[in-house]
Amino acid sequence: MMDDLSFAVTTISALFVVVDPIAAMPIFLSVTAHDSLEKRRSQAARAAWACGIILCVFALAGGVIFQLFGISLGSFKVAGGIMICMTAIDMMRAQSSPTRTTSEEQSEGVSRDDVGVVPMGIPVLAGPGAIATVMVLMSQAEWRPVRVCSLMAAILATAIATWLLLRASSIATTLISQTTVRVLGRVMGLVLAAIAVQFVVSGMHDLLSGWGRQGI
Repeated sequence: MMDDLSFAVTTISALFVVVDPIAAMPIFLSVTAHDSLEKRRSQAARAAWACGIILCVFALAGGVIFQLFGISLGSFKVAGGIMICMTAIDMMRAQSSPTRTTSEEQSEGVSRDDVGVVPMGIPVLAGPGAIATVMVLMSQAEWRPVRVCSLMAAILATAIATWLLLRASSIATTLISQTTVRVLGRVMGLVLAAIAVQFVVSGMHDLLSGWGRQGI
């Protein structure tokens, strides 16, 4: 019971931090600068639900992807942990992580009429780090009903929180100072770095155990 509760807490905290809708708010305002309030709210909903659907698909299809490319779970945990750690370091340095989106992608988004799915849904919100996170978390869930439900609920909760934050981004950015946003980003980056290290350690344990059974 406590293991399932710990998994649920880790899942919701990891997902919210790695999706990081707070950091996505200025990007959203930039790419929707010329849109009306009604259209901006519509784009916020599209971005949030696109993010949620993409993460659900990769969480459920993770096992198939591993088998298709012949990737071991331990290897993916290590690779995913390193990628997430890179994002966390950029967050602690108060910099936009290139693993989420580049300046070229943001510039292209400004000229798009519909930015809800691309670039906001993916890669700004559901970037490589978020996708790797849900795939590793699903592998740790081991298809246990309680843990799978916890992961799906965490994705849904993150999508709803993202929608609310993006919807209120124009108001929130006037109420929350840039310094506050950066402080929050650094704190979340530290949490994300700890989760990334946990993924790497777990992955190394899996790899070393596998090599030991093979007599390497």
